[in-house]
Amino acid sequence: MSRSQKNDNFIDKTFTILADLILKFLPTNINAKKAFSYYRDGMSAQSEGEYAEALANYYEALNLEEDPYDKSFILYNIGLIHASNGEYVKALDYYHKALEANNKLPQALNNIAVIYHYQAVKASEINDLETAQALFHEAAQYWKQAIKLAPSNYIEAQNWLLSTGRL
Repeated sequence: MSRSQKNDNFIDKTFTILADLILKFLPTNINAKKAFSYYRDGMSAQSEGEYAEALANYYEALNLEEDPYDKSFILYNIGLIHASNGEYVKALDYYHKALEANNKLPQALNNIAVIYHYQAVKASEINDLETAQALFHEAAQYWKQAIKLAPSNYIEAQNWLLSTGRL
């Protein structure tokens, strides 16, 4: 039984039923349908904190998915898991891959900026000011791109850019 068939709450059950109907009637090839099923199971596992299971499902979806736009969201979610596990280098790699597949993904740009900002703060704490400035600069560049794509989002980033003279 797939993970999505085990959902216990009403919203998850409703989503699962709708997703199954869409899969059944959507005129796509079998690999695209399988990829979506793995992606859906990955999202379900991720939402429950089952990151190993989520990653396994996302990797299966990634192997089956052919559409770059759809792949970008799989790659993005893999990046989210690595970031939440503190694996920032891996997270950055997957966020960049997501952007290669879909350069209109402001959430990936934002998350890259957040990681660079975090690393800059850590560098500042140990008085590595040159590294900190370089990382703050990188964060600013990615936040500017994210804000350009989604001007009403990332208000805190906009405020930081303004208050630090980077906007």
